Amino acid sequence: MKVSCFTDYGPLNSKPVFEAFIKSMRKAGDTVFVNKDDGQCDVAVIWSVLWQGRMAKYRNIWNTYRDKNKPVVVIEVGGIKRNETWKIGINGINREADFNNNNANGERWKKFNVELKPWKQTGNDIIICGQHTNSHQWRNNPPMSKWFDQQITEIRKYTDKPIVIRPHPRNHVAIDTAKYKDVKMVGPKKDRNTYDDTDLADRLKSAWAVVSHSSNPAMTAVFSGIPVYVSEASLSYDVGNKTFENINNPTMPDRQNWANKLSYTEWWTEEIEQGLPWKRIKKRLEEKYLNGTNN
Repeated sequence: MKVSCFTDYGPLNSKPVFEAFIKSMRKAGDTVFVNKDDGQCDVAVIWSVLWQGRMAKYRNIWNTYRDKNKPVVVIEVGGIKRNETWKIGINGINREADFNNNNANGERWKKFNVELKPWKQTGNDIIICGQHTNSHQWRNNPPMSKWFDQQITEIRKYTDKPIVIRPHPRNHVAIDTAKYKDVKMVGPKKDRNTYDDTDLADRLKSAWAVVSHSSNPAMTAVFSGIPVYVSEASLSYDVGNKTFENINNPTMPDRQNWANKLSYTEWWTEEIEQGLPWKRIKKRLEEKYLNGTNN
């Protein structure tokens, strides 16, 4: 397999991850071009689908490959062990990606040492989490302020519970909360002892439910036993709620099978260098995407 891996436009924390992934592909006997393409490559590898800052240049690479019906492997920050593990999927991120993880037992999940806390039936706040509008995952959505308005309006049909708007830490949004009943905006606070973590865990302590399109806070909420309301693009969709009609009595399904599958979406850097994710991804590419049936 011929792979073109574009490392130049990734964030600072991407370098060791890219290096490990390139090493694993070459060890598997694949030809890897770095930051170039001879025109004959089968697959591209990029970091994230957030077309923002230096990563905005990935958009042209994405479009070039996808327009030719060629697959793009996307690496990005994980949500189970943020900045420790890294998602690796085909043709997207979150639930839009193919992780080749349908047949998953519970052994790998144990490695993450993450407790699935009992579902909460306490808390009062409904937290609406925004995300970056320059993400490919936001492509079919309205401006963030309008999306917030839509969520608030729909929620207010069914409950008067307090609503907290939590914007994405790198996506400013202006919204007049005074025109709503019991709605406030509380922006995330960065944890200065980490690369880019925030005070999400503290905010979730008062949560009754979390609303998100497809971002990682929904996953954190599910781990914490907090019901979520998400779109089909979210990795939490399979254990999430689909309508605000039940906001006062959310669905609280069993999460173990979901967690087992989730564990095969993310990998530690040493596992990446060992070739564990590439073995799964390569098999999927050969079976589904490089035989003329790519979608």
